[in-house]
Amino acid sequence: MNILEKTKSGLELYLRELGVALFGIADISSIRDEFRLSEKNIKRFDRAISLGMRLLDSVLDDIGEAPTPLYYHHYRQLNYVLDRTAFLMASRIQGMGFGALPIPASQVIDWKEQQAHVPHKKVGVLAGLGWIGRNNLLVNPELGARFRLVTILTDWPLDPNIPLPFGCGNCRSCLAACPAEAIHEDPRDFDHVGCYEKLKEFRNRGLVGQFICGVCVKACRGNAKHPTPS
Repeated sequence: MNILEKTKSGLELYLRELGVALFGIADISSIRDEFRLSEKNIKRFDRAISLGMRLLDSVLDDIGEAPTPLYYHHYRQLNYVLDRTAFLMASRIQGMGFGALPIPASQVIDWKEQQAHVPHKKVGVLAGLGWIGRNNLLVNPELGARFRLVTILTDWPLDPNIPLPFGCGNCRSCLAACPAEAIHEDPRDFDHVGCYEKLKEFRNRGLVGQFICGVCVKACRGNAKHPTPS
């Protein structure tokens, strides 16, 4: 193990102590044209560190057919913790002599298209954390979709992880759960507009103060909780 990999292992242990459940390195060269950043930052960074923190089961399990105020609060608090963790890690990387740029966990630029500065889910796929499921979320084999992500761009020359293949198998729990009927058999057929309209409805009803749902997040528990039928 070289010195860079040893340092990476040390940082990963540090992150685990902070509550990070998922950690991976992505080669972002194939998706940099999707970044909504300055040209300087797009060209500077060729790696990304993807971090995931678990949502609390007790909060998700309280969701029925719509998001709850408790979930909304939990969602915002977890985003805050993710952003702080990304900042601390970026500071450490900079202290090692490399560049690092933490990208906010939930700073959406275009809600209708559900786009942020950086596509966190695609970074997570390239970092080997999971695959894009039928629910249009990053799905991890162990956690399902019950986590949130943050990204740190960097020029730290670490070896990237290997992406995982699509692994939803026969699980279609999210299709039955989706209140907008936006989820279909093929992930590419996800109805972004239908989803967005339902999110607007939830917000207009005063259930939450942001365009969030959580119903399909609750439904997706990972392969361990949804074994393939014999």
